[in-house]
Amino acid sequence: MNFLAHLFLSGPSHAAAYSDVLLGNFMADSVPGKQLESYPPAVQTGIRLHRAIDTFTDQHPVVRRSTQRLREAGYGKYAGVISDMFLDHFLARNFEKFSSEKLPEFTRRVYALLTQHQAELPPRVQQFLPYMVQHNWLVGYAELEGIRRALGGLSRRATAGSGMETAVDELQANYAGYEADFWEYFPELQKYVAEILG
Repeated sequence: MNFLAHLFLSGPSHAAAYSDVLLGNFMADSVPGKQLESYPPAVQTGIRLHRAIDTFTDQHPVVRRSTQRLREAGYGKYAGVISDMFLDHFLARNFEKFSSEKLPEFTRRVYALLTQHQAELPPRVQQFLPYMVQHNWLVGYAELEGIRRALGGLSRRATAGSGMETAVDELQANYAGYEADFWEYFPELQKYVAEILG
């Protein structure tokens, strides 16, 4: 659910087929494996990029350190989802250190592109996109309250007792540790994605 990182890592906006790569990266979680080849090649590239980012992230020792901290705090199988949200928080907080665009400018541009291509998205994504835009989720991630709302929404769709709605308390309690993990991990992810995109 770390939408900001996936969207940001879809490549420079001037790149050929950028729009299709971004669409694929954004909607990949709603595309079953067998449906991949029904999309145009550049959208397929975005879907594959999303999956590569997820695999790299799940296997990265620094992220595993974060998720282990969350498991020890009682979040069990949801530790990975929560860790992803924490990473988006730190990216949003520090966006201008990674981009020449300010976060609000980036999100306006991306929302416009996604909305323009909404009919091409899977039904589930078409349903939540207007709420994402209306409530400006991506900019909201920069604040703890925005992360709290996002995790609360995920908690309502998870099995009872996930506890995700309380995970911001864990972030606040161990903020420096999660922030240090982000700074160690994210530049390595950027380098990995740059190698994939060529």
